[in-house]
Amino acid sequence: METYNRRTLLCATAAGGLFPARARQVLPEARMRLGIILGVSSQPGAAIKRVRDLGFPTCQVTVQDAGDDAAANLRRALDQYDVQATSAVCTGPGPEVYDFYQGPLTIGLAPRQYRQQRIARMKQISDFAAKAGIPAVQGHCGFIPENPNDAGYQEIVDAIRLVAAYCRQNNQKFRCETGQETPITLLRAIRDVGLDNVGVNFDAGNLILYGKANPVDAVEVLAPYIQGVHAKDGLYPTDPKQLGREVPIGEGMVNFPALIDKLKKIGYRNPLTIEREISGEKQTADILAAKAYLEKLVG
Repeated sequence: METYNRRTLLCATAAGGLFPARARQVLPEARMRLGIILGVSSQPGAAIKRVRDLGFPTCQVTVQDAGDDAAANLRRALDQYDVQATSAVCTGPGPEVYDFYQGPLTIGLAPRQYRQQRIARMKQISDFAAKAGIPAVQGHCGFIPENPNDAGYQEIVDAIRLVAAYCRQNNQKFRCETGQETPITLLRAIRDVGLDNVGVNFDAGNLILYGKANPVDAVEVLAPYIQGVHAKDGLYPTDPKQLGREVPIGEGMVNFPALIDKLKKIGYRNPLTIEREISGEKQTADILAAKAYLEKLVG
C-alpha cells in the first residue's frame, strides 16, 4: 500500500483516459464495510491492488493529478480489482499547517488568501471524480468561526455553497470533514448552506486531536449528515499550540465500541475508512490491526 500522510501531503500523482461524466451511485450496505485512505500514483494499479490484497473492499483517494488520463487509469484499476472508491479527497493548493496557530491561516476554505484557488481546485476534483465514477468529494473547510455573526463565517458558508452546488451538478455529494470546528458549528454551516448534497465525513480522531468534541456525543449532533466515517484514534491536545497526538486505533480516547454502536443506531451503513497518518511498515501493521479490531465491532 502506498503511504498516505495528509499532514505532509505525501501523495503521488495518477495517469491514464476518459470515463462518463456522471458519478456512480453508491447504495448503503446492510452492514458497514471497511476501507482505507490513500494517495494514488501515476500507475494506480499497484496501489488499488494493495487495497484488495489487504482485504479492503473500499477506499478514499487523495487526488493530485486531476487530468482525464488520471481519471481513466484510476477507474480501470478500481474495476480490475473490484475496489470501490467512495470519495475523492481534495487538499491544497498552498500550505496546510495542522496546528492551532498556523492552521487557521492555512487550512481549507477559511483563509481568504487561498480561498479562490481552493474553490477552483475542489471544482476540478469534482470533475475528476465524475470521470472516475466516484460519488463524493470531500475536504476540510477550515476553522469555521463559532460566532455566526462573524463576517468570516458567512464567507465560508458562501464558499461551501459554491463548491457543493458544483458537485451537485456532477451528481455528487460534498462532504465537509470534521476537525477544525465544533460539531454544532459545522451543523449550523451545513444548514446555512442549504443544499441537499452537503454532508459530513466524520473523522472520529480529528474531533479528539483538535479538542472539539467526544466523537460519540458528536454523532448525535451530526447524525442526519454523516455520509462517511474516518476510523482514526488520538489523544486530546495538552499543548495550546499543537494538536493532540494520533495513535493506533484502540490506544486513544475514541470509544470505538460505543461509537460504532451509535452509528448502527442512527442507521449508518456506509464504509468505515481507516486512516493512519504515519508511513512505512508500522502503518501497514497498524491498519491491519485496526481492521481486525473493527471487524469484530461491526459484526
